[in-house]
Amino acid sequence: MSPRREAPDDGDSWTSPHSFVELMALERLEEISISHPDTAVPERIERFRSLAAPYPPGQGTRSFGGHVYAQSAYAASKTVGPGFVVHDMTGTFILGGRVDTPYVYTVRHIRDGFMYSTRAVDARQEGKICFSCICSFKRDERQNLFDHQPTSAQERFDSILSAKRPEDQAVSPSVDADWWIDNVRQGNITELEFPGLDVRKVDMQGHNHAEDVKQHPERYRQLTQYRLKGSPDEDPNATLSQIREREEAGDYDNLYACAHMYSSDKNSLLLIPRALGIKNWTEMASLTLTVILHRHAEAMRMIDWNMVEKGDSELPKKWFVQEGWTPQAAQNRAVHESHLWSPNGALLGTSLQDSMLRLRKLGKNAKL
Repeated sequence: MSPRREAPDDGDSWTSPHSFVELMALERLEEISISHPDTAVPERIERFRSLAAPYPPGQGTRSFGGHVYAQSAYAASKTVGPGFVVHDMTGTFILGGRVDTPYVYTVRHIRDGFMYSTRAVDARQEGKICFSCICSFKRDERQNLFDHQPTSAQERFDSILSAKRPEDQAVSPSVDADWWIDNVRQGNITELEFPGLDVRKVDMQGHNHAEDVKQHPERYRQLTQYRLKGSPDEDPNATLSQIREREEAGDYDNLYACAHMYSSDKNSLLLIPRALGIKNWTEMASLTLTVILHRHAEAMRMIDWNMVEKGDSELPKKWFVQEGWTPQAAQNRAVHESHLWSPNGALLGTSLQDSMLRLRKLGKNAKL
């Protein structure tokens, strides 16, 4: 069930829930139909409002960008037919999101085809567009005539990943910067729990301290491992057999796709100054983010039913791996790329993020 039936008026009582399905919960608003003189069919716009507060990295007033990114896709998924799963989305971050105001998503129908459907989504807070994206969905063609991918992170970094269980790795910090981590360690800052997903920062065991990596920042790598929190079902009373039946039917596939998108943005940009050896910067922000999901169905699903069959009465979750790096930094901008790997080493997705990285402040009269 949704955590609230309607968005709260009191921002102080608006909190981020534990489970991802509650974090993404939406209230459907009145639909809009716009007639255009040059088209016979009115333009259809469906509207939704968020029901849970987004996470504030660094305990600030700005929301985690991955929230509006993932929830935009989730809102769009509520407007497509059965069997359509998001496979590609490109979004532009326009204004910093606030944590005290619900997002309102307007989803415009661009195309409804037999195999592909396309939606345009604008996310607003208090009437101002803060994020805009194009989201594409497709049906499973149930054909795999060819297959090609690079060697998996699990194989290339086997000694690192096998040294610790994922749950024994450090929790990914709110802000993956040395000054923040030191303040948390000293007790000056109390970390807020990251909602929706359990994300762990892999100890790279000196890989990034090698002289070759220092001389070639594009070879810097950070692995994170992540899994779902809570049940994927909106009904908190759903049984294990009901959840399994619904997962196998693909009912949660768009929620899972959004979970992978959500995780892909966790501390992504903060990898860049680490790779470049930069300790201080004045501004850093996402500009655009593209996520392509190469595989659907079982590859993206997040419940480990093998563990259930061994007698686990809970909902054990699969651990996925994100491998992040930065291929380019110039002109006060930098790029973050990543591969998302399924537990069996299949390349599930690719992310590409363009960002602002500024080392000194602009003049007084400058405007972004």
